[in-house]
Amino acid sequence: MRSIACLMPLRQAPRLPTGTLLCALAMTILGSSFAVSRLLLGYPTLTGQALRYAGAAVLLALLAARSPRVRPVRRGDLVRLGALAFTGLAGFNVCVLAALRHADPALLGTVLGGTPLLLAVLPAVLGGRRPSARLAASGAVVAAGVALVQGGGHATLAGLLWALGALAGEVCFTLLAAPMLPVLGPVRVSAWACALAVPQLVVAAAVTGEYRHLRTPTPTESAALLYLTVVLTVGAFGCWYGGVRRLGVERAGVFAGLIPVASLAGAALLDRSVPDPVQLAGTAAVALALVSALGQKAQEPSARRSASRTASA
Repeated sequence: MRSIACLMPLRQAPRLPTGTLLCALAMTILGSSFAVSRLLLGYPTLTGQALRYAGAAVLLALLAARSPRVRPVRRGDLVRLGALAFTGLAGFNVCVLAALRHADPALLGTVLGGTPLLLAVLPAVLGGRRPSARLAASGAVVAAGVALVQGGGHATLAGLLWALGALAGEVCFTLLAAPMLPVLGPVRVSAWACALAVPQLVVAAAVTGEYRHLRTPTPTESAALLYLTVVLTVGAFGCWYGGVRRLGVERAGVFAGLIPVASLAGAALLDRSVPDPVQLAGTAAVALALVSALGQKAQEPSARRSASRTASA
């Protein structure tokens, strides 16, 4: 009896918040990868992204072959996955690059800071539910904190419109994938999205004439592409979608506020600079909002089963 009693506290100990850790890790990797992306500014962008997603698709397909099989991908899944690749991968990258031609990075980062608020509200609205006031408030605080971290920025009208397009792509990256995660799994969703993004980027490179500047990447550019392929795409995509499947879109979306914070920390380490007080205040606001959001109850199991049935229909 004594030995059983000793084991009881171990069984009743709370499990690690896996979804929280996965979402935080994914957004931290994404934010800190901006410093690596700077090494590719001289390389044809669409071609580089196509190479990145092609390599990631191969690695993810190998991982998917080892993971438990759920069900075959259906025609409706392919339509959604194609839309995910077009908006959340290829479209997002095109919008970001176009926005940076007409706006400074601070403005783009501030606009993308609206992602947590949209992900906290849109799933409930689209599902005919009332948004959680707590999560919506947390998303708004995160957006304000991101604005402080980024410092506002300046842009032309075209730059602002492209930045809004990037925001839409960032939101679609999560919203379009969420219903498929319970039935296909994070690895398969990531693999299909990357594979379908490759021909879209190749066509874009042909239309824009970028193929005329195609060349072999330098050793530094090759290392950067390898990092973005393995760590950012394979690693962060899998972590993010795994976290979304566990936490739900509304709660997971708040973690997008970690992107500019991680970017700020990475830049401070690389440039050996100290963030100013306003940026530190923005970081504190993001942290407080995340703590508040994590106090929100997880999505009800019945709602998850309903999402699964909708995706498999």
